[in-house]
Amino acid sequence: MSVDIGKRLRHVRLMHNLSQRELAKRAGVTNSTISLIESNASNPSVGALKRILDGIPIGLAEFFSFEPEKPRKAFYAAEELVEIGKGPISYRQVGDNLFGRSLQILKECYQPGADTGKVPLVHEGEEGGIVLSGRLEVTVDDERRVLGPGDAYYFESRRPHRFRCVGPVPCKVISACTPPTF
Repeated sequence: MSVDIGKRLRHVRLMHNLSQRELAKRAGVTNSTISLIESNASNPSVGALKRILDGIPIGLAEFFSFEPEKPRKAFYAAEELVEIGKGPISYRQVGDNLFGRSLQILKECYQPGADTGKVPLVHEGEEGGIVLSGRLEVTVDDERRVLGPGDAYYFESRRPHRFRCVGPVPCKVISACTPPTF
């Protein structure tokens, strides 16, 4: 197993709001020593690393046991959208894990006659969408509209709502809701 000591040291240093200069001063080493280690141009001995970590302070065991957060993925190819629907309604979600996120984006496809159900949906948050193709009947409270390409909806999700594809062709929609509810 290969451990990126430089990346790990930089992460820990920044977590503790320390500049390279401040950490070097605390550890009794030069600024360039910290810089070289963080850029992986120098590999410190165990003793030198312990001295540097004492300046944070963090122990060797803790330093090697935590996992630095990876930056969240920003771009998704069409085939990377995660299918979370079933049957005649496809919900393809942008991102595989929405933990800690406040927005859910879906590429929806309703087959002709597909319906979210006779019992209206109700949940916290807000949602909106734009119909790309086909025709979608949207019911919010007692109001019902048939939307076509380019038409859109946006409402508080605690209002009872329902979606149904009307017409002979599938209906495609791009939607977003906050917080994620699926």
